[in-house]
Amino acid sequence: MADSDIFQKRLVTARKKRELSQDDLAKKSGLKPAAISHFETGARKPSFDNLKRLADALNVTADYLLGRTDDPEGFAEADVAFRHGFEQLSSEQREIALDFIEVLAKRSKKE
Repeated sequence: MADSDIFQKRLVTARKKRELSQDDLAKKSGLKPAAISHFETGARKPSFDNLKRLADALNVTADYLLGRTDDPEGFAEADVAFRHGFEQLSSEQREIALDFIEVLAKRSKKE
């Protein structure tokens, strides 16, 4: 399957999973309904900015939409946390945050 076919299929799948119409997704992403239709049919490919908007609106990762991972929700929440917080931390604070995440991951495996 070609990369563009994967994108089209996953965009439609993610939109339907969220029970959104093309109009709903357009409103949620700040794009025009015609753009959503073009992306889903393969008539146009989204810009990097529009890809981010679509991923955020669908709460999936851009990697999922692009076919780089099969987990639609994967780390979408982590991506949001990173974009809105992690990048603003000092290097020492980043180390602490990463250590904390590691502790939580280990705890989760034990449960």
